[in-house]
Amino acid sequence: MVFLDQALRAASPRYSPPPTPLASVLIHGAVVGLWVGLFVSAFWLHGLFAWSVGVVYVVYDTALLLFVTWQTRELWRLRPATPLTGAHGSVGVIVAAYNEAAVLPITLATLLEQTAPPDQILIADDGSTDETPAMLRRLYGLLPPAIGTASAPSPDHPSLRWVRLPHAGKARALNGALLLMETDTVITVDADTLLDRKAIGVMRHAFSSEPQLVAATGVLTPVCGPSTAGRVLHWFQTYEYIRNFLSRYAWARVDSLLLISGAFAGFRRQALLDVGGFDPDCLVEDYELIHRLRRYGATHRLGWRTAVLGRAQARTAAPSTLATFLRQRGRWFGGFLQTQYWYRDMVGDRRYGWLGIAMLPVKAIDTLQPIYGLSALVVLFAHLLTGRLSIVGLIAGVIGIKLAIDLTFHLWSIHLYRRWVGGQTGTHLGYAVLAALAEPFSFQILRHGGAALGWLLFLTGRRGWGRQSRLGLVAEADPVSNAPRG
Repeated sequence: MVFLDQALRAASPRYSPPPTPLASVLIHGAVVGLWVGLFVSAFWLHGLFAWSVGVVYVVYDTALLLFVTWQTRELWRLRPATPLTGAHGSVGVIVAAYNEAAVLPITLATLLEQTAPPDQILIADDGSTDETPAMLRRLYGLLPPAIGTASAPSPDHPSLRWVRLPHAGKARALNGALLLMETDTVITVDADTLLDRKAIGVMRHAFSSEPQLVAATGVLTPVCGPSTAGRVLHWFQTYEYIRNFLSRYAWARVDSLLLISGAFAGFRRQALLDVGGFDPDCLVEDYELIHRLRRYGATHRLGWRTAVLGRAQARTAAPSTLATFLRQRGRWFGGFLQTQYWYRDMVGDRRYGWLGIAMLPVKAIDTLQPIYGLSALVVLFAHLLTGRLSIVGLIAGVIGIKLAIDLTFHLWSIHLYRRWVGGQTGTHLGYAVLAALAEPFSFQILRHGGAALGWLLFLTGRRGWGRQSRLGLVAEADPVSNAPRG
């Protein structure tokens, strides 16, 4: 761990922050200043200008949709996938787990049944206090190793080992297992994530065929619990994930992909070691890591790139209650703000290509996008309560146009996504239309509420908001064999 800590200190700007360049100051300052001006002016301007904060919010969101539409247009001509051949290089998987005895056997089953199995599977046990140790002994014959070491291989599954670590959080668990990994490529899989049978093979092929590829994310589908709230959240999050992964594809097309989901992600092991592994002090260690890899790659002129792989697919547990959803989104957004602050000197910097001059400025806007959205809602209600109905009528017109644009993009994105991933998406046309119409007045407001909690996390320095239910994944497994259905 000492080696990784030293490498982290050398690679992360949070230990020795560089001067913030003028471009970054101007970009972030303009985002804040524009919001203040628009919000204040709403109470003395007339006509549609009285809702200018909402207009700017709508225009910005629409511009992003147009960007994604343009960058994903090639998926319309995507040919059927051909069998993957010629893959070489070793691949190992780290499954970080803390008190996940209920779902871990299901996750391991999907790893052990891969068409191209990994060479190593390390269970990074972060000091579990539930039935995890007993389950590992009973189902896999794994005997408890000394703290900080790996067990002997499973008698039935020689690639499988158990790494026992003191409870210190997911990032340190991943780092502890990383130091024991011997493969060229390392794949991180959350204990609540079920991989498609071909997923590891797709990752192996990508890293063996692209020497400059340093990190890649698979495509995730959310799975929620069977409750009413879980079904509603599953409905909205399914379409949200479709749009988000298409957005990642679009940004990868201009070499600016920053969000590699740690729930199912691949990395070059040596690159991880060079930059110090995962940062235990970040709320979203996977997102921060990509910034650090891109900074290191640009500084040393390594030409590193990131990618999203449509054929590498998995299902992952998603929040099934309003409380867990808000906690998750609060942590995600708080970690996003942390990372944006630590790497603020990269914003607007041409040395990072489109990442510096396009993606990171967009992320600077995103720090306040939820505030813009909530402000637009507040201003709308203020006009309603004060009887300014002519303004409300104009606002309704803008909202109607935006709904039409969103619906068109929504349906188009589902079509492209199906071509990209090469299969069904669990979506229904009628439900898709209903989701597109309902989302701005429900789920989107929830997302903005989670972002507001993220600001609270960021400003107060709080670390976490609790654990998430895995009932959705457990319900999908066969109750006798614990193997995933399908």
